[in-house]
Amino acid sequence: MPGPLSHIRVLDLSRIMAGPWCTQMLADLGAEVIKVERDGVGDDTRRWGPPWLKDEAGADTGESGYYLSVNRGKRSVAVDLASAEGQEVVRRIAATADIVVENFRPGTLERYGLGYADLKAVKPDLIFASITGFGATGPRRNDSAYDFMIQAMGGLMSVTGEADGQPGGGPQKVGVPIVDIMTGMYTCIACLAALANRERTGQGDQIDIAMLDVSVAMLANQAMNYLVSGKAPTRKGNRHPNIQPQDVFPVADGYMVVAVGNDEQFARFAAVLGMPGWAEDPRYRTNAARVENLSTLHPAICERLQTAALAHWLEQLTAAKVPCGPINTVPMVFDEPQVLARAMKQALPHPLAGTVPQVVSPMRFAAAPLVFDRAPPLLGADTDAILAELGL
Repeated sequence: MPGPLSHIRVLDLSRIMAGPWCTQMLADLGAEVIKVERDGVGDDTRRWGPPWLKDEAGADTGESGYYLSVNRGKRSVAVDLASAEGQEVVRRIAATADIVVENFRPGTLERYGLGYADLKAVKPDLIFASITGFGATGPRRNDSAYDFMIQAMGGLMSVTGEADGQPGGGPQKVGVPIVDIMTGMYTCIACLAALANRERTGQGDQIDIAMLDVSVAMLANQAMNYLVSGKAPTRKGNRHPNIQPQDVFPVADGYMVVAVGNDEQFARFAAVLGMPGWAEDPRYRTNAARVENLSTLHPAICERLQTAALAHWLEQLTAAKVPCGPINTVPMVFDEPQVLARAMKQALPHPLAGTVPQVVSPMRFAAAPLVFDRAPPLLGADTDAILAELGL
């Protein structure tokens, strides 16, 4: 059975991460996604290696791991947008599309005659999503941006990392391009909302998504902590600012994460540690009290957990329904039995490598299950076929 968006066509004029993440999600959901790339050059991320995918003989193919992470399920057309012929190809595709996703600097597509007003003229109910660093308005609307700088500007790095003065202290970025990824997620949600509204009104829409806006929105509880208290959040390492105990704790043979979320879980946690009295101690009985008295609670927890090995605590705490887990490396993640059971890693056919590994969508549909059968395309792999379909 086809995916829930199998009736939707997407024109993907984006590159790097945020836009391609959005369009890969749409492709996973069944949409036909046509990725338009610069002829002879392609998406910037095609060159963001090593590492490179190996061919069947073990040699590098030139397909970077970065590119392969965000372009599954798409068809690739290579054209020159600066030429009249390339612009006509884009207009022809847009005339048959439901959604356009682009992340050019403001005004770039308009210079090519491919802006929202231009493409709306050939498809009046088109949904046109633009992703930029700073949005279509404001003093920095024309400036370029990358995930790293937006993590800094948007406040995320001010609350990520060990506290100042501690070993390894100072601002840290998240280990994946989280603003790009969340920008892609927000853009996908906006496109789906516009599709739903189009069903009701018959009208398309123009969507303006800014990476800085997304980074500010992502501050979530940290933003609200500041707005209601007037006190700026600071870096606390792995310690949760509002809920305790939630941290990385040493055990006899390494480290583990414990994520107690309420007072009942804390009582069970304390019992497993052999300290049931903690649950009645006025210093620790409630979450608010534990946050206020963390300076005494944290070292006491560390002392108890270091008396036994990781496997012991995982078994005991899991049985007591206390959220906990090991700190897996990336290889360990893909050996994790739960990840294997959910088939999050799959191999797709690839013209150069035979197969290419992919981390597939986490979305599960009972009535319209997702199918993963199209690897990230080679540059221009579908140009001839799509031009023929367009009568060019």
